[in-house]
Amino acid sequence: MVTTSDEHRTKSPWLPPRWFIRFAWAVHRGLFRGSGGRIGLSRPRGNKYGMLRLTATGRRSGQPRSVILGYFEDGPNLVSMAMNGWGEPEPAWWLNLQANPDATVELVDGRRAVRGRAATGDERTRLWARWREIDRHLDGYAARRPSETAVVVLEPRPDASGT
Repeated sequence: MVTTSDEHRTKSPWLPPRWFIRFAWAVHRGLFRGSGGRIGLSRPRGNKYGMLRLTATGRRSGQPRSVILGYFEDGPNLVSMAMNGWGEPEPAWWLNLQANPDATVELVDGRRAVRGRAATGDERTRLWARWREIDRHLDGYAARRPSETAVVVLEPRPDASGT
C-alpha cells in the first residue's frame, strides 16, 4: 500500500494551463513596471521564496533581457530554478545566462551584480532539498520536464559594485 507522503512524491500535481501561467507572468511584469518597481519584488521569509528581477544579456540580440524569478538566499548567494513554468523547454533567461553569466539582480533593497551558474553534485542536492522544503510538490512538477531542472546559483560578482 502506498502512503500519503509517497503519493505526493509520485503524483503529478495540478498546474494551471500554460496560457494562464503566461498571463500571470505578464501581469506580474506589468505591476512591476507600472509601479516603478515598488510592487513585484519580495524577500524570502521562512518557508516562502522571495521574488527578484534578473537582467541578463540576450544571447542572440546582445540586449538586456529581464525576468522576475522566485529565489531563496544561501549565504551570499541567491538560488533560483530554471523551470519555465515547468514546461519542456529551457527558459530563455537561463540560456542567456549560460551564454553570458554576468548579470544584475534587483532586490527589495537594491541592485546587485551577480554571476550565474548551475549547481552540481552535493551542492545541487542540498539546494534542491531546500527548494523541496519551500514547495512540497517540487518533485512532481520536475517530473513533468524531460530533462533535469537546473538549480541556478547567482553569486555576487567580486569585480562589480552592483550598480
